[in-house]
Amino acid sequence: MARIELVDLAHAYGANPGAAGPWALRPLSMNWRDAGAYALLGPSGCGKTTLLNLISGLLTPTHGRLRFDGRDVTQLDPRERNIAQVFQFPVLYDTMTVFDNLAFPLRNRGWKAPQVRSRVQEVAELLELTTDLPRRARGLPPDAQQKISLGRGLVRTDVAAVLLDEPLTVIDPHLKWLLRRKLKQVHQQLQVSLIYVTHDQVEALTFAEEVVVMNHGEVLQVGTPRELYDAPAHTFVGHFIGSPGMNLLPCALEERSVWLGPVQLPMDPRWLAAARQAGTTYQLGIRPDAVELCTAATPDALAAQVRSVQSMGTHTLLQVECAGGLLWIRAAAGVSLTTDTTYLRLPRDKLVLFADQRRVAAPGAVA
Repeated sequence: MARIELVDLAHAYGANPGAAGPWALRPLSMNWRDAGAYALLGPSGCGKTTLLNLISGLLTPTHGRLRFDGRDVTQLDPRERNIAQVFQFPVLYDTMTVFDNLAFPLRNRGWKAPQVRSRVQEVAELLELTTDLPRRARGLPPDAQQKISLGRGLVRTDVAAVLLDEPLTVIDPHLKWLLRRKLKQVHQQLQVSLIYVTHDQVEALTFAEEVVVMNHGEVLQVGTPRELYDAPAHTFVGHFIGSPGMNLLPCALEERSVWLGPVQLPMDPRWLAAARQAGTTYQLGIRPDAVELCTAATPDALAAQVRSVQSMGTHTLLQVECAGGLLWIRAAAGVSLTTDTTYLRLPRDKLVLFADQRRVAAPGAVA
């Protein structure tokens, strides 16, 4: 396994990206520890596959350096980097047996037959492929074929990292959670470095120890699932993470308070001063499960018009219009509303303040 360092790394598919065209990947620097589990998360076209291909060596960066365990690999091809890559569609030899598919990388490296058998058996047991070893790969279902593709990377003991590019896209939904659980088990048992590309937040948040959220070629935040949910660094992260995502409401700042429509909310003046230094347009963010329903109007309550009520079994999902925007509220199951007008309270400790779309750290909080 390897510690991976990205040093001012950037890439463009055309010449002179700064003047004539956009960066596919904007300059970034970060360190990924040995044996970590990371996910690159974002919508299609955000740059996550470009970043993965730069790490694997399928692309040479326009700018910057890559290091594995301190060794500069920027100009090395994929073979010299000892990277295993699992693609969206399984890559395997479909006329070979499962055993021969898993054994192929080891035989190419001159392993002796007893060593090959032992290692293939070990990986097959881990991936629950033991009974399929004598079968030809062609006749197996897609989930089994993808496990073979994963196994071809795991069977090697010299890989610096295993890169997975949307590996569950072609898998039936009811099998995805089984493969996600299997990937977690593989990581825990083998302590292999895994980098997982996906546009699905459930896959990213349940698999990775840290998630890299990207949009328009830029890394917006790197953090644990909890950090991304509680303290999004950008409005895109707040809205992208969660189902529904974070509510975002335009607001106006005074010296000691924030105005949301006609309601004035007292705030720490240090927080507001930091926001004014950071930008000129402001939004307050709050998660749907943090919004509180009130039975009557109070000085700090927002009047809201109910637009929809959806029973989700374990909870009720409300959409309301207030303070110039639409809000989602995750309320208790079976909540009853007698009128189309309700009142909302936004707890101060659950609010996130953004200036020009970037989160402003609250006093005493980590930026």
